[in-house]
Amino acid sequence: MIHGFLHAGLLVRDLSASLAFYQGVLGLSLRDDRPDLGYPGAWLDLGDGTQLHLMVLPNPDPTEGRPTHGGRDRHLALAVRDLEGIAKHLETAGIPYTRSRSGRAALFCRDPDGNAIELVQTGNPSAVVGSHGRACYD
Repeated sequence: MIHGFLHAGLLVRDLSASLAFYQGVLGLSLRDDRPDLGYPGAWLDLGDGTQLHLMVLPNPDPTEGRPTHGGRDRHLALAVRDLEGIAKHLETAGIPYTRSRSGRAALFCRDPDGNAIELVQTGNPSAVVGSHGRACYD
């Protein structure tokens, strides 16, 4: 019955810091079609019609005590074409990351609010959507 993935929403404290990470480090494009939802936020384009919604709202979850390795925490997985290029962007920005413990071409980092992000190298980003549920391991 489900035939696709549309968007993921993440709670953030500082929209400017989050946009610096998602646009400046990860290279996502800001969308201009976000309506007034009564709170600040932004929509970013992930490609293939999917989006990332950043919402400046109170976060009920603690950011302390989360695992160092994002593969052991709830996370958002994004397909990338050049993992080593992304790793260099993260290093330049001073953002720590860990490599996938499975040996896959993947790494995990955290955004300014502690949300875990998995970056997986693939030649076909849409393939990750169909296979990630079966191949999700840290």
